[in-house]
Amino acid sequence: MGRYVVHRLVQIIPVFFGTTFIIYAAVFALRGDPIRALFGPRAPAPGVISELRERYNLDDPLLIQYGKYIGNLLQGDLGTNFRGRPVLDIVSGAYPVTVKLAVTAFAIEVVLGLAAGVLCGVRGGSYLDSLVLVCTSLIISVPVFIVAYAAQLMLGAELGLFPISFSTRDGWPRSYLLPALVLASLSLATLARLTRTSLLETLRADFIRTAVAKGVPRHQIVTRHALRNSLLPVVTLLGVDLGGLMGGAVVTEGVFNVPGIGRAVYLGIINHEGTVVVGISTLFVLVFLFANLFVDLLYGLLDPRVRFD
Repeated sequence: MGRYVVHRLVQIIPVFFGTTFIIYAAVFALRGDPIRALFGPRAPAPGVISELRERYNLDDPLLIQYGKYIGNLLQGDLGTNFRGRPVLDIVSGAYPVTVKLAVTAFAIEVVLGLAAGVLCGVRGGSYLDSLVLVCTSLIISVPVFIVAYAAQLMLGAELGLFPISFSTRDGWPRSYLLPALVLASLSLATLARLTRTSLLETLRADFIRTAVAKGVPRHQIVTRHALRNSLLPVVTLLGVDLGGLMGGAVVTEGVFNVPGIGRAVYLGIINHEGTVVVGISTLFVLVFLFANLFVDLLYGLLDPRVRFD
């Protein structure tokens, strides 16, 4: 396994540099001057714009800018925004909130999504199966901001079950449950449908028919044989979702006023703070890459047929 991990880490390197360069180019190669946008309609003092452009390497060619950014990144420096605040300070203040939100959403997704998928897979064609399919199709087809506003209105304002906006006074879990439920809704619906489909397919396999013919109890067939062999695509989805949830949700955090990473990215975009957007996006890339590596390693534990060469 050690050789496999080293091989995967080597594969991560070109993916990391390629992805971060695309992000950097997409942010800094666009038309417009972020320094002039910083002052708005006001005219800056003479020489201020040129001084700021030199400080943030905006006069250098794109490849030189990216090279300097990577050099600072390897030293643990994500840069500073145009107001002089280190991006690392912004991340350190927002990331703990996003981690709590993401972990809460991930727990909701795993518990409800897997439970619904397993029940539908075991009882395929039943009333419960049809109901779950209709509900998950509805959730998938509705944009997340509509789901967020509907949950905020019905569960927060009308029923009073949750706060309609994030509050540090309420803390976890009260302030986190409603935005976490919205954040997990799309992934939960997808997970339930994928688990159902994978389990139904496995239950039709030859080795399941052999187990039935031998008189193995139904619950053992589902838990020991069918479910374990159905989890490979499910684990892949969960790994991608975990990376996405940890990366933050701009829409959900914006609707519920959650001071997390997603909101920091949104403010960085509207304030033309390219260093903030690039720095946080770089962290997103790292989370995704290592989440996928973790999923690959889980394959060998779930399926004995998988070997690490």
